[in-house]
Formats: sequence, C-alpha cells, structure tokens
Amino acid sequence: MRFLARSLMGLFMAAVTVGLLALAGNLIAGAVAEKMAEDRPSQPARERIYSANVIAVTPGTIAPEMLAFGEIRSRRTLDLRAPRGGRVVEIAAGFEDGAEVREGQILLRLDPADATSARDLAMAGVADAEAEGRDAARALILSQDDLAAAQGQVDLRKQALTRQEDLQKRGVGSSAAVETAALALSSAEQSVLSRRSAVAQAEGRVDQAASSLSRAKISLAEAERALADTEIKASFTGRLNGVTVVAGGIVSANEQLAQIIDPDALEVSFRLSTAQFARLLDQGGDLINAPVSVTLDAFGAEIRADGVIERVGAAVGEGASGRLVYAALNTSRGFRPGDFVTVRISEPALENVALLPATAVNGDGVVLVLGAEDRLEEVKVQVARRQGNDVLIDARPVAGREVIAERSPLLGAGIRVRPIRPEGTAAPAAPETVELTSERRAELIAFVEANTRMPADAKARILEQLTQEKVPAQVIARLESRMGG
Repeated sequence: MRFLARSLMGLFMAAVTVGLLALAGNLIAGAVAEKMAEDRPSQPARERIYSANVIAVTPGTIAPEMLAFGEIRSRRTLDLRAPRGGRVVEIAAGFEDGAEVREGQILLRLDPADATSARDLAMAGVADAEAEGRDAARALILSQDDLAAAQGQVDLRKQALTRQEDLQKRGVGSSAAVETAALALSSAEQSVLSRRSAVAQAEGRVDQAASSLSRAKISLAEAERALADTEIKASFTGRLNGVTVVAGGIVSANEQLAQIIDPDALEVSFRLSTAQFARLLDQGGDLINAPVSVTLDAFGAEIRADGVIERVGAAVGEGASGRLVYAALNTSRGFRPGDFVTVRISEPALENVALLPATAVNGDGVVLVLGAEDRLEEVKVQVARRQGNDVLIDARPVAGREVIAERSPLLGAGIRVRPIRPEGTAAPAAPETVELTSERRAELIAFVEANTRMPADAKARILEQLTQEKVPAQVIARLESRMGG
C-alpha cells in the first residue's frame, strides 16, 4: 500500500513538471513573436475608395407632373321616371342594364286607356265650346240688327214729331197729335235701349264662349300630354343603367325606372391639396386649362386617356380639405363612370431645373457632388418638386457637375469615390485652370485658413490646390462666391 501511494505521488509530480515546462515554452514563444512584430517597420494605412453611381446635371426646362387619384363621372346622365302612374304594357327589346338606346327611341309604354278617354272627352269639350261660340256670334249679329231697326224707328218718330210741331205752329195741327208723336218717340228710344242691352249680353256671351273654348283647348292639351307621357322615350343616345321595371308591373308617378348614361361624355374628378391647387393658378388667380393624363390599371393592361382641366368645385365639402377639380376627357374608350383612376397633371414648365433620383438628396436638400480627385463635396440645392421616386432641383448651383445618385452612410464630404457613370456617358472634361496673381492667391489662402467651419481634410486639400501654379477655376469661383466677391 505504501509503495502504491508513493508511485502515484511520483506520477503527479512528473505531470506537474511537464505542464510547467509547456507553459514556460509558450510564454517564451509569445514574447519572441511580439518582439519581432515590434521591430517590423509599420505600413501606412491605405485610403478606402468606394464605388458610387454618378449623374451629370444639365439644367433644362421641365414640366413637373402632379399625381392625384380621381373618379370617372358622366357629364350627361338622365333619370328615366314615370310622369304618371299606370301599368307597364310594353317594354322595348333590349331594355336592360348596359343596353344601348338611341335618341327618340320608345323604351316602354304605360296603359293608355284612361289617358285616351280623357283626351276624347277633352276633344268633345272643345267641339262644344266651338259650337257655343258660333251660336253666340250669330246671336250677336241678330242683336245688332235689332238695334239697327230700333234706331230706324227712333229716326222716323223724330221726323213725325217734327212734322206735328210744324203743323201746330201753322195752326193746322193739334196739341194731342204732338203729344202722341212725342210718346211714340219716347217708346222708340226705350226700345233702342233694350236692343243695346241685348247686344251687350250677346257680346258677353261671345266672350264667355271664347273663354270656354280656351279652357277646353287647355284641357285637350293636358290630355294629349298625358297620353304622350304613356310613351317614355330616350332623350339622347346612351346606355341604360339601374333598370328596375318589368312588363306588367305597376309604377307610381315619379318612380325611377332606369338611367341613361352617355358613355362618350365623361369627366374625371380628383382632389388636390391647397398647395397643389395654387400651382395651377395664373397671375390673375384663375384656373389654367392644364393638360391631364388619366390611367386605369386593368390587371396590367393600362387604359389611358388625355384631357384638360375645366373647372373647380365652388365650395369645400364638409369634412374635406383641398380643392375638388374636374377635367374633361378627350376620349372615353374603355372608361366607365365610377372607375378609380390615376391622374397626372402637367404643371407649367420650370426653367433651370434638373431631374434627379430622390435618393440623391437628403432631408436638408444637400447633394454630394464629385469634386477634384474624385472627392465628394456637399452642396445645398433647392428642391422645386417631388414626384414619385424623383425630385426636381434648381440646377444652377450644380450645373455641369456630377452628383451621387444614391447617398449612403458610407459617403460624405471629403470621401474619395470611384465614379460609375451610365453607359454611353463620357467622363467630364478636365476642369479649367487659372493662373493666380500673388495677391489673389494670398487672399484666397487667408480666407481658407480663417474658415473654422471647413473640415480639416477639405481645408488641406484646397490649400494644396491653391499652392499649385494653376488652380481649377471651379475652386476659385466657389471660394470667391463664399467670400462675397
């Protein structure tokens, strides 16, 4: 037992010894490697160059496009309503939803029995009134003849009275004869008055007959209109929609039977924000007739039509905002009222602008421009419009230069890039250089050194360019613009 314990203790001591020797060898090897690494000459870190897509900026005149969504509407829609109640006795062939109807076509008929009877009674009334008028005219003629005869009697009685008075003056006649003649004249004059009253009554009867004839003709016209209303016709050529009537059904007055929609007279209504609407006003505040393009996406097959803005809504609806604008379509092939469409409105053209991807401009309106030695510079531009995935910028600050198409967190001012230009686009010509006088060079160098907001690497690069014999004209122009010269 004692021998076994001593043997195990010896093996343990041997293992510990081997482990300590291995640890010492590892420490010595690490120290030697670290020493050799410290003695090796250090290599300078290489500048990292990123590849980036660039776009050459060329100022031009571009008409911005405004995007909106609208609904197709019909400019001519007619509600077919029953003018009077009745039973439907006949319906035209093809009187159904979507069917085409022609102007003046009879679409359906209501039962005309009652209307025909009313028309016949009205015609009889007109005939009676006409007969009464003729009778009154004849009675008036007779009354006038009686009056003329009575007036003749008065004239004779006057002559007789005058003769008796002459005889009495010569002493031949008597007073009784004169009185008898005077009484006869008075009786004749009374008869004239009676005949005049009869003539007045006859004239009143004629006027009353004429009034009765007018009322009878009005009743006849109403009866004829009622009879005509039993035939419902199409007022213009179009297509039927919302047909709700069947043959044999009973309809009430003013009940809607269907609609006629003119498929060739369509317009689109769309809502714009107040800022967008303001861009469509001229100097006088009137709405311009801007061209529009309407597109309907029909499962990949687009239906397209052009039009022009015509008018704007007179008021803003309750709970709505902006302006409701209407545009007439030049062609309506394929469109139907109720279609939800995309509307593109062409705004007035802008000058000295360029179209860039929206990824080229950050939220502050800053773009990265390719400078000397393919290093990036930040230039602030004004965004004129945003349309889809592109932006329109004022191109004057970056005219003729190349802009980074897609910004990323790795790119910034002073970073050197490897520009990737679109196929078929040549690299821009070498920048124009200018020889500076000593005074001008010193003034520019002093301005750069005094500028505390310029990054150190950009300041060093510009100072290096200013110390050269010929300095790029673009660098000089940029510095002098900041100096105010």
